[in-house]
Amino acid sequence: MVKQLVSQYETQIRAKGSESRREGRHPLPVGQREKWEEAKFGERILKQSVSRIRPGQTPFSLTIKHSPDGQGIWTAWFNIDHPGGNGDYERLDAIRFYYRDRVCPRPFRVEARTTDWIPAGSTGQVVHSSAQEGFWCLNEEQPSVETCLNYAIRFLCPAGSLPQGSKVLWSSWSKWSECSAKCDQAGVQIRTRNCLVESLQDPRCQEVSEEGRRCIGPPCSVCNMTCAVGRVNAECDSCMCEDRLLYGKVSLPDGAPAAGVAVYLQAKTPKLLTVSDDDGTFRVPGVCLDGQTVLQVKKPKYKMALVTVPHSSQGSASVHVRLKKANKPYMTKQPESKVRREGQGVSFCCEAAGDPAPEQYFWFHNDTLLDPSLYKYKANLVLKSLKMDQAGRYFCKTSNEAGSVKSQAATLSLIAKDDTPCNPTPDSYLIRLPHDCFQNATGFYYNVGRCASDTCAGTLDNSLRCKDATAYCCGVSKMETQEIVCAGYTLPIKVATECGCQKCVETKATVRGRVIAFDTGEPMRFGHVYLGNDRISMTGYKGTFSIQVPIGTDRLVLTFVDRHQKFVNTTKVLPFNKNGGAVFHEIKMLRKSPPITLESTKTSMISLGEMEGDDPIATLEIPPDTFYRQNGEPYVGKVKASVTFLDPRNVSSAAAAQSDLNFVDDEGDMLPLRTYGMFSMDFTDETTTEALNAGNVRVHLDSAQVKMPEHQKGMKLWSLNPHTGLWEEEGEFHLDQRRRSKREERTFLVGNMEIRERRLFNLDVPENRRCYIKIRTYRSERYLPSEQVTGAVVSVINLEPTPGYATNPRAWGRFDSAVTSSNGACVPAFCDDQNPDAYSAYVMASLGGEELEAVPSSPRFNPLAIGVPQPYLNKLKYRRTDHLDRNVKKTAFRISVAKPTPNVAEESNGPIYPYEKARECEVASFFAAHFRFYRVEGDRYDYNTVPFNEDDPLSWTEDYLAWWPKPMEFRACYMKVKINGPLEVNVRSRNMGGTHPRTVGQLYGIRDVRSIRDLDRPNLSTACLEFKCSGMLYDQERVDRTLVKIIPQGNCYRESVNSMLHEYLVNHLPVAVNNDSSQYTMLAPLDPLGHNYGIYTVTDQDARTAKEIALGRCFDGTSDGSSRIMKSNVGIALTFSCQERDAQQQSVFQSLRNLPSQYSASPLRERIAVKRPSRNRVVQIQGKGIPSVRIPQRAQ
Repeated sequence: MVKQLVSQYETQIRAKGSESRREGRHPLPVGQREKWEEAKFGERILKQSVSRIRPGQTPFSLTIKHSPDGQGIWTAWFNIDHPGGNGDYERLDAIRFYYRDRVCPRPFRVEARTTDWIPAGSTGQVVHSSAQEGFWCLNEEQPSVETCLNYAIRFLCPAGSLPQGSKVLWSSWSKWSECSAKCDQAGVQIRTRNCLVESLQDPRCQEVSEEGRRCIGPPCSVCNMTCAVGRVNAECDSCMCEDRLLYGKVSLPDGAPAAGVAVYLQAKTPKLLTVSDDDGTFRVPGVCLDGQTVLQVKKPKYKMALVTVPHSSQGSASVHVRLKKANKPYMTKQPESKVRREGQGVSFCCEAAGDPAPEQYFWFHNDTLLDPSLYKYKANLVLKSLKMDQAGRYFCKTSNEAGSVKSQAATLSLIAKDDTPCNPTPDSYLIRLPHDCFQNATGFYYNVGRCASDTCAGTLDNSLRCKDATAYCCGVSKMETQEIVCAGYTLPIKVATECGCQKCVETKATVRGRVIAFDTGEPMRFGHVYLGNDRISMTGYKGTFSIQVPIGTDRLVLTFVDRHQKFVNTTKVLPFNKNGGAVFHEIKMLRKSPPITLESTKTSMISLGEMEGDDPIATLEIPPDTFYRQNGEPYVGKVKASVTFLDPRNVSSAAAAQSDLNFVDDEGDMLPLRTYGMFSMDFTDETTTEALNAGNVRVHLDSAQVKMPEHQKGMKLWSLNPHTGLWEEEGEFHLDQRRRSKREERTFLVGNMEIRERRLFNLDVPENRRCYIKIRTYRSERYLPSEQVTGAVVSVINLEPTPGYATNPRAWGRFDSAVTSSNGACVPAFCDDQNPDAYSAYVMASLGGEELEAVPSSPRFNPLAIGVPQPYLNKLKYRRTDHLDRNVKKTAFRISVAKPTPNVAEESNGPIYPYEKARECEVASFFAAHFRFYRVEGDRYDYNTVPFNEDDPLSWTEDYLAWWPKPMEFRACYMKVKINGPLEVNVRSRNMGGTHPRTVGQLYGIRDVRSIRDLDRPNLSTACLEFKCSGMLYDQERVDRTLVKIIPQGNCYRESVNSMLHEYLVNHLPVAVNNDSSQYTMLAPLDPLGHNYGIYTVTDQDARTAKEIALGRCFDGTSDGSSRIMKSNVGIALTFSCQERDAQQQSVFQSLRNLPSQYSASPLRERIAVKRPSRNRVVQIQGKGIPSVRIPQRAQ
């Protein structure tokens, strides 16, 4: 039948062809032309079975294909041209240009087919081919009504002339689809395959992805469907009742009418019935009111609703549908990085939540999709009998009706079966020695070795879990005790000699901080802290909070809510140290703008952003009758409106930005935004008792405020999802011009929005010009690898400079933070490779609320100290904040974020890394370029016999002489010592084993501190000195009473001992002997005594935090307070009298201090530091989130 139709129509074409060509029209009438084209297509379908891949034959892929006769190898199919213009050209030279070595030098055969799988010889068209030139088809050579079809070709090459073993980038073919034909008619069956490269734009994905074959439809049969009411429709899939009418109304979640909602009849192929009007109503005639018919109600960004038509014997019925907003999926479980040996197995897991919940997951290895039919995965991916080429990055992807999301990438590291899991040789690690322990070979440093705390392949059970039952890390497996000869004494030290794979030290991550007002620093007292929908903490009287990060958390999103409603609810994404320990964050909140009164029946205009001498950034237009109650009823009356705007033109407001300004795109990738302002809106009724919603609010953004022209096209409105901390698109802007006056014409970007359950919005542009800045933080200005500080918060404010003035920012566009690890931090920032000054950045760092200092840029500009070589440093325009004014704080620097130029050696090794080289930034060598911050040293020094970095809990070593017996419970003890005398003196505590048989007489460590002079009494100074607390050692079997010796340096004698402390020690035997009046010896108390004893004890999960709190109490002389000023006459444990010696009687300590050219007398600084200038001395005690207090002291 098909062939007869084609033959009949072609006869008519030939008869009328010449006449039609002269008149410039088609030879056939429109109706016959369509039938001829359908018949022609059907004829092609009938011919195509021989051109398809038959069952059992290998499908085409990027692997090599041998010809059936065994004389050569077929290439893949190529299709580089389309039949537009003069025709279709698949020339060999062009194919070689695009695909290079995928075609042999001298093919001896060519084969062509259409993209509809029809061999070229069966199309009836005039075509040309040559093994040396390729294939071509010219439109002018075809019949008048035809143009060339779209062809693909392949070449037969000599055996061995094509590369073998090419990677398979295609999935297996799917099963054949059902026949497309109706009953007893010819049709096509289709099968498909997927390109396993993530991006379909990859040129390797240009192969054939769909195959077809001829089929005959099912036998025609009588429709067996029956209807209890009405009659069966023509498609035999539903019932119809012509005399029935269904009325419906669709509402949004808050009750507002939902316009433009599509209503479908649920069937094998859903049928569109109608669309709701502006009032959210619709009517559907002909629907049977049988209680069985189901309707699908669909609206973009909302969940599909299923509605069963009610049963009714009347002629009509009604339904009311309330839609629920569809929420984008977000990851609740991330895959974890793992280390395995070759041949072992591994399991990666991810899990996403959303509404509706995502159902299907896809896994990728190094950005290549893993074939679901081969790996049989769902939310978990199991890999058995691992091979070395399976190492790399794994992540999952899932989606629902609202969008897609990708998990964080987990790294699978593989080691060969016979390789050692860890490098047995420790890395070099220098510790600083006491001020009186100079070594001729190494100065004041000693190499104790360190084992990198990387994860390793340990002993695993046979089960494959999402999270390994036991985590293994590289650590110290052997240590040896060495002795260091000092001035008059010997120090024991335990040195790492071998590393091995062992169970990881258990740690806990903690986030602490303080919540204050952005403008005045007023604390948010007794506010609530939420993690998702759960309230997990409250702020204290001073706005402080502390949260233990839940295990498995990858992205910590907290919302701070002011119960007194003085501040805008603030959502923050807080970075934390995943290796454990505490990180301090200062949360700055915007104060709510005072409410204004609006009339709901009138148009209201509210300005966004008021800067002196500048216009508002935008204006809100609220049309009349736009307010609704929570139940959807219109509200009429006066409205209390509080609109708070965060203006990016105020650079100091950047720290108050909500969230971390990221969004997830359609592909599931998390990308950054550049803000032009955030605003929070609260609408209530006149009595402020009921929150109101608003629809169709317009935002008029002044285009003159968008200084980067390319940003005007990408500007969008966003709302914040407080559960995920991500911004989600609300609407787009369009250009609109209006004349404000006769002399001024302004251009605005206008966007529409609805104020419903979300009240925080953003004027943002997605920005893809991204880089990373490498930052390291140090304990001192020596910038040694062993003195790097972890747990410091590094923040970057992205600035938009005023044109021509890179150092004069017009506005900020983004605020980012990261926490330093043992290898520093990589902080994201906007950058530009065309214009180095397009973006600049303001960088700062803090540790426990204490601001760290940046390397100076004047009066001496030292690239070696800054950490970045020339000439790249000049291009980056590094300037510390006090570059021009020495009175400005030294705690930040500004740079132009110039993206490194490719193939320029000076710019290829940091400190700026392109966004796609994030991994290179994270693992960069210490000697690679980076920017630096450091802590101003104070007069404190710690020495541990078993070395331990308090910033890195994973560096803890299991040993009886460890200062801290347990890695997750740190108990800090301090004693307050008063010095009567004209000099500030150094006071030392020497801590040894006292009663435990394994440690008695052995040194745990020493602590040095210098006393602080009283402001009003020049002959009085006081010191808060740390000592090792008594208690269980690491084996938790027996208590040790630490033997503590308090030794002032100089000509000192003991005057008195706190009577309550003395009585306690006498009553808790044994009692230490005190025969030397120049010092004091005690067996440290087991009980946590208080300020009445002069002893201050604090236990915490973080060592630095425990010491900080205890030290603050010691300064204050109370058991529950805290001070940054030393109070000399309260809470004293010991009193010494120290007199000044003659020059001939200087102590070793004093002699060392008098030789600065030979010895460095600056000991390491602790968490709380004291600055000591020689003249007009200023005591500065800095600590946890509390501003520094500077007090001028009298000159000596």
